[in-house]
Amino acid sequence: MTPQALVMYAVVGAMHVVGVAMLLALIRLVRGPSVPDRILALDTLFVAAIAQLMLFGMYLGTAVYFEAALIIAMLGFVGTVVLSKYVLRRDIVE
Repeated sequence: MTPQALVMYAVVGAMHVVGVAMLLALIRLVRGPSVPDRILALDTLFVAAIAQLMLFGMYLGTAVYFEAALIIAMLGFVGTVVLSKYVLRRDIVE
């Protein structure tokens, strides 16, 4: 077994693990007992999506998915901040 094949097996295994994490975060997003739990699940889903895109980019050997992961990271951060601010103050714009 070559080192490249071993790395590809590790990447595919990691993609499966991140997929399971995304599924669990989605379940928490749907069934969360409170709004802060749902916001945290959405943030976890953003992070898992970023990891999945990074792993997929490594698997295919292209840099396009890294840029998409960066865009999702920026949108995820802004979305989490806005939702948290709305839950705390019931107002987004000060």
